[in-house]
Amino acid sequence: MNKASLECRHISLAYGATPVLRDVNLKIEPGEFFALLGPSGSGKSTLLRLIAGFNRHQSGELLIDGQDITGVPPHARNVGMVFQNYALWPHMTVWDNVAFGLVERRETKDAIRRKVGAALELVGLSDYAQRRPAQLSGGQQQRVALARTIVIEPKLLLLDEPLSNLDKQLRVQMREELKNLQRKLGLTTIFVTHDQEEAMTTADRMAVLDKGILQQVGSAAGLYDFPQNRFVAGFVGTANLLEGEVTALSGETLTFHARGLGPLTLPRPAEPPAVGAAALAFRPHQVSICVRDEQGDASRVWLDGQVESAEFLGEFSRYRVRVGEVALVTDQPHYAGIAMFPPGAQVRLGVEPTQLRYLDR
Repeated sequence: MNKASLECRHISLAYGATPVLRDVNLKIEPGEFFALLGPSGSGKSTLLRLIAGFNRHQSGELLIDGQDITGVPPHARNVGMVFQNYALWPHMTVWDNVAFGLVERRETKDAIRRKVGAALELVGLSDYAQRRPAQLSGGQQQRVALARTIVIEPKLLLLDEPLSNLDKQLRVQMREELKNLQRKLGLTTIFVTHDQEEAMTTADRMAVLDKGILQQVGSAAGLYDFPQNRFVAGFVGTANLLEGEVTALSGETLTFHARGLGPLTLPRPAEPPAVGAAALAFRPHQVSICVRDEQGDASRVWLDGQVESAEFLGEFSRYRVRVGEVALVTDQPHYAGIAMFPPGAQVRLGVEPTQLRYLDR
């Protein structure tokens, strides 16, 4: 299949006086598995439907392989879309559902037989060709929807919340199958999800949207380790956020005045933040915990606090610790035989300075 690129240039769309997409600039490379991630109402599904041709932007350009397709109707874009509810014809067999697009395009019987057979084999459903959708599991129905889409050899494959109707165990299995299928086809794929884990484990890169604004684009590790703002830090994974301001930079240190906590003297990073309002972000698993009188690693930043709550989550234990007027979260790996800190325990929290992130917006 052909590998196509997609580019959004200054795309904006509004419903009446309500903006839905605001000056979106995005480039997706040929053969890339790309995720649009964001909460409900962020504009991610609207952007996907716009690419498919079901919505129309008021300003900007939408390009596939450098050609503006803004005025091209959906059926002429050669873009395949798998809907959240799969949208299979219940009265048709699996074979006829997959063949539908080819019949509409008036392909020959031999071509239809060959292409449908290949598509069903690709998704592992050759033995289910004569069944109807009601006789299939949710995962099998999704594979039929995929086969029906890829059989027309689209330039782009669009997936709208493809795993949301499946239970957790099947979601894990299907995202692996999706990833393997996409790698095998080399087909440029864009999928919408609000599930961070789904996006992070599947996509080559992802874009985070909020309120119609593109917040950040990058790899899962890039967004997780180096969020550009408070929203990305809190939405991609879990983060502790200390609001405050950088009040001084001097020599090897800086002073961050944390709201509800007071001034903290911290090692100066290689690229120090500007003096002024900021937030200090760090991940719960990057925070160590020990009893109050234990001597910790001198290279860490240590804060004294009291355990407010403790949760056992299997692979790790999660503690909520009150430090001054602020509650911080720390996740600790679980090992058999090691007792948890009880609520009320006096503890110290240690953070590796290289893991601190200063956010100015």
